[in-house]
Amino acid sequence: MKTIKEIESCNSCNNRKDLFESLDEAELQAVNDTRKELIFKRGDVIRKEGDPINSFLYLRSGLIKLYKTDKKGKDHILSISKPGDLISLLSIFSNSVYKYSIAAIEETKVCDIELSTFQNVIRSNSSFTLRILNGISRISDNIIENQFEIRQRQVKGRIAYFLIFLSDHIYSSRTFRLPVTRREIGELISMTTENTIRTLSEFRQDGIISMEGKSLKILDYKRLEGVSNTG
Repeated sequence: MKTIKEIESCNSCNNRKDLFESLDEAELQAVNDTRKELIFKRGDVIRKEGDPINSFLYLRSGLIKLYKTDKKGKDHILSISKPGDLISLLSIFSNSVYKYSIAAIEETKVCDIELSTFQNVIRSNSSFTLRILNGISRISDNIIENQFEIRQRQVKGRIAYFLIFLSDHIYSSRTFRLPVTRREIGELISMTTENTIRTLSEFRQDGIISMEGKSLKILDYKRLEGVSNTG
């Protein structure tokens, strides 16, 4: 992790409209005054389960994973988040420490905003508060929905569902680079690494996808969707 300075003011940030559009100039300046820009390399732990919550994190670019670690030291991925997602909302209002860990799965830039400033703006601006509540609901709903959809599927259906999730919700493209390892895919969809590798290989042999290294292209979206729905 290192501190950077790419944006002089929140006023000039392209991401302002995603969350901070409803803030007046004084509120936006207060946020800007306590904001730090941080950059993380792939694999860097941004926050660890049990860390104190003293700031609000806004994902500007890159991808991150939210995960919990069991007593045996095995990670269980809860969600993958993209820019604009409010990655610390699930904990900052109900706990004093993080109940999950956050790690970068590619180079990631985060705005770190002092928690007291963020909470003051919430107290004073009802429109902003509604945006935050909306964000909390969306994150919670997405995690619950994805976990439910994954668990009701068999092996091939889980892999197909995950690839469609990446294509439709993360990259908005049929061609993308897998952001996680085969082991991490297994963590997310509760499968062994061996089953993950075998299923991806079968999809490739069947002409559903093509892969070169971590670069993946969905060749037959309808067939992949069919596997997801029936698997």
